[in-house]
Amino acid sequence: MGEWFADITAELSGFVWGLPLIIFLVGTGLFLTIRLSFFSFRMLPHSLKMLFTKQDDKSEGDISHFQAVMTALAATVGTGNVVGVATAVVIGGPGAVFWMWMTALVGMATKYAEGILGVKYRQVNSKGEMSGGPMYYLEHGLGQKWLGVLFAFFAVFAAIFGIGNMIQANAASGVALDVFNVPTWLTGVIMAALIGLVLLGGIRSIGRTAGVLVPFMIVFYLVAGLAIMVLNLDLIPAAVGLIFTDAFTGNAVAGGALGTVIRMGVARGLFSNEAGLGTGGIAAAAARTDVPARQALISMTQVFIDTIIVCSITGITLVMADMYTSGTEGAALTAQSFELFLPGLGNYVVAITLLTFIFSTILGWGYFGEKCFTYLVGSRLTMVYRVIFVLAIIPGATMSLETVWNLGDIFNALMAVPNLIGLIALSGVVAAETKIFIDIRKREKEQGIG
Repeated sequence: MGEWFADITAELSGFVWGLPLIIFLVGTGLFLTIRLSFFSFRMLPHSLKMLFTKQDDKSEGDISHFQAVMTALAATVGTGNVVGVATAVVIGGPGAVFWMWMTALVGMATKYAEGILGVKYRQVNSKGEMSGGPMYYLEHGLGQKWLGVLFAFFAVFAAIFGIGNMIQANAASGVALDVFNVPTWLTGVIMAALIGLVLLGGIRSIGRTAGVLVPFMIVFYLVAGLAIMVLNLDLIPAAVGLIFTDAFTGNAVAGGALGTVIRMGVARGLFSNEAGLGTGGIAAAAARTDVPARQALISMTQVFIDTIIVCSITGITLVMADMYTSGTEGAALTAQSFELFLPGLGNYVVAITLLTFIFSTILGWGYFGEKCFTYLVGSRLTMVYRVIFVLAIIPGATMSLETVWNLGDIFNALMAVPNLIGLIALSGVVAAETKIFIDIRKREKEQGIG
C-alpha cells in the first residue's frame, strides 16, 4: 500500500480514537452503572460464583454459560494484556494502570447490558444455532436495521483484517521468531491449520476449546506473575503507590500531562476488555440460560478477569521492574521485566503466554466475525467466511502491519458507535430485565437456592 494510504489510516485512527469516543465509551458505562443502581458492583461476588456453578442444561442455547464466557475471554485476553499494557505504561506512565482499572469497573455495566440484550434479542438461524449481538438488538430491539448492518459490516472487517486476525498473527510470528527462531511464514501456516481445525467445528468446537485453553493460559500467567510478587513483596507497596499517585499527577513519564495518562489508561483498558464493542453480546447469545440477566452477570466477569486480574499482573510487574523509560516497548518490555525477576524463564513465560493469548483471540474473533457475516449474507456462505478467515492468517504473519493496526483501530471504533447508541437507547430494557432477575433471585433465596 502507498505511503499516502498509511498516512490517511494513521490520521483516521488517531481521530476516531480521540477524546470524543473515549468519553462516549466511558460515559456509557458510567451511565449504565448509575442507571442500574451499581448493580454490577453489588452482584460481582455472585457473578463470579455463578461462573463456576453448573447451570440448567435444558435451557435454550448452543453452549454452556462457562463456555460462552471463555469464548468471550478467548477473544479479549490477547495482545492487549501484554503489549497494550506495556504501551500504556511507556506512554502514559504507571498511572495509566489506575485508569485501566477505573475503565474496567464501569465497563462491567456495559458488558452486562450487552449480555442482556444479546440473549433477549437472539434468533435461531437456519442451522438451528443461536445468533445474537448488537446487529440483532439494533434491528429487533431498537428497530434500526441499518445500524445493525453497519455494525456487522465493520465487525467482519475487524475480524479478518484487523484486531481479530492479521494483527494477532503478525504479533505471534514476531514472538515466535524472536524467542524460538521459527520463520514467520511457518508460524502462519501452523496457526492457520490449528485455527482451521477448530473453526470448522463451529461454536460447540470453539466453546470446548476455549473452555480448556482459556483457564489454562490465564492460570499459567497468573502463577508466573504471583511468583514474581511473592518473591519481591518489598517492591509491591512502592509500585502500587506510584500507580495511584501518578494517576493524578502524570509526573513519572508524561511530564505532568495528566490527560495523556488518562487517555492511555482508558484507551488500552477498552482495547483489552472490549466493553462497548459489542462482542460480549455475540458470545452471550450462544449460552444456555433461562434468564437474560443471569448470563449477562456471568458475562460481565470477563471484564473483571481480563483487566482487573490479568492486566494488573502485567502492569504491576512493569512498574516494579522500573524499565518503562528504557526505550524498550511492547512485548519486549514485558518480557524483559519478567526476565528480570525470573532469570532464564521470564522470556519464555511471556512468549508462551502471548502465543496462547493470540491463538485464543483469533479463535474468538473468528466466531464473532462469522456471526456478523451470516447476519449480512445468510448461513449458506458460512464456509466461505471460514476459509477466507483462516487463509488471512498466513499473510498476516508475514506482512508489516502498521497500516492494518490502524485499520483495525478504525473498524473497532466504527463497531463501537452503533453499539453504544443501542445500549443507551435500550437501557430501559436492560433495567426491566434486571428487575425481573431481582424478583427471581428473591424467590430463589426464599426457596434456599443460590
